[in-house]
Amino acid sequence: MESLLERYRNLVVLLAILVAQIVGLAVQVRRTSAGVNTLDSSDASGVRLIRLWANTVVSPPERLIHSGFGLFAGAWTNYIDLRHVRAQNRDLKQTVDRLRLEEAALLEDARQGQRLEALLGFQEKYIYTTVAAQVYGTSGSDRSHVFYIDKGARDGLKPDMAVITPDGIVGKVRDVFSHTAQVLAVNDTSSGAGVILESTRIRGILRGDVSGRLEVVGILADERIHPGEKVLTAGGDLIFPRGLPVGVVEKVVRDPDRDAFIDVMVRPAAHLERLDEVLVITSTEPRFSPQQQQDLSVSAAEEESVPAAVKDQMKASEIMAEKLPGLIDPNLAPDQQPLHDSSNPNPVVQPPQPLHPDRFSPGSAPDDVPEPDAGSPPDAQPRKPSALPSANGGSTLPGSNSTPEATPQRNL
Repeated sequence: MESLLERYRNLVVLLAILVAQIVGLAVQVRRTSAGVNTLDSSDASGVRLIRLWANTVVSPPERLIHSGFGLFAGAWTNYIDLRHVRAQNRDLKQTVDRLRLEEAALLEDARQGQRLEALLGFQEKYIYTTVAAQVYGTSGSDRSHVFYIDKGARDGLKPDMAVITPDGIVGKVRDVFSHTAQVLAVNDTSSGAGVILESTRIRGILRGDVSGRLEVVGILADERIHPGEKVLTAGGDLIFPRGLPVGVVEKVVRDPDRDAFIDVMVRPAAHLERLDEVLVITSTEPRFSPQQQQDLSVSAAEEESVPAAVKDQMKASEIMAEKLPGLIDPNLAPDQQPLHDSSNPNPVVQPPQPLHPDRFSPGSAPDDVPEPDAGSPPDAQPRKPSALPSANGGSTLPGSNSTPEATPQRNL
C-alpha cells in the first residue's frame, strides 16, 4: 500500500511551497495601523501580517476568558461572599437614625433660637417690665385651658399678672408657687378680659367657649362690625395693659339667649395651642431709655405752658372720642364719609302757619287787623290798645315812639 505522501506527493509539495510563500510574505509584508499594506521601506513601521494573524486567532478566546473571570469575581463579591454585609447594614442604619435625630435636634434648636431672638427683641422694646418663662406642661383636659411655666414667686410673679407673647395676649397668672406658676389662658370659659374693637370703638368682654374658641360677649347688635376688624385690650380690667393685640373678628353670630345682643367670634393673634416661650408683665411702671426720658421731659415742659382750661378741654374731647363712634366708616367710599358731610346738622324748623291769623300771630302788624263788620256785636269788635301811663303823667300807646304832650294839672 502506497503511503499518503507518495500518493499525493505533488499536492503535498505544492502545499508546502504555498505555505512557505505565505509565511515569507507574512514576515516581509507589513500592515499599517490604518490597515493599508506597504512594501516601501521608507514608510512608517507597521505590524507584520504574521503577528496580525496570531492576534486575530488568540484575542477572542482571551477576551472570553477575561470576561468569564470578571463575571465570576462579581458574582462572588456581590452574591456569595456576603458574610459581613448584614452587620454593616445594621451599623449603617443605626448611624442614619442617629444623624436624623441630631438633625432634628439642631433644627429645633435653630427654631428655638429664632423664637428667643424675637422674644428678646420684643422684651427690650416693650415699655413695661417683663419676665421670660418656658412653658413645660398643660392641664391635659379639653375642658380646662391652663398651662404651667417655669417661673414662680422667687422670680417676682404674682396672681393676676398678664401673660403675653410678641403676637398677642395669652392669659393671666392664676396660682403661683416657689419656682413655677399656673396660667389661665384667655380661651378658657372661666377667663375674661376687657376688649375694644379698633375701628368701631365698641367695647365688650372676651372669654372662651366650651370648644376653646374666643368670643366677645355683651355687645348690642351693630351693623358696623365686620370680619377682619382688629380687637385690642381696653385696659379696664386692670390686668392687661391697654392696646395689646387680641385677634381679629372672624364672624358675628346672634346671641341665643338675648335677641338684641350678638357674639363676636375672634381668631386669636397668639398661637394658644402651641406655646413655647411667654412673657409675664411684672410691673406696669413704664421704663424709658435716656433718649425717651429726655423727650418726656421736653413734653412735660411744653405741657406746663398750656393753660389748665385747655387741658381740661382736651381731656374731655379725648373721653368723648372714646365713647362716640368714629367719623370714618371703613365700609364707605372716601367721598361718602360722614366727615365730608357739609349739610346743616341742626336745620331751622319753621313754625306752622295759623289757620286764622290775627294781630298776635308771628309776622303780622297791627294795621293788618281787619275792620269789624257794622252789624257785629260790640264784644266781637277788636279793642283798641289802651294808653299806658308815662313817667310825666301822660299816656303812651303801645308800639308808638312818640310821647304825647303833658296834660296840665288843675290846681285844687
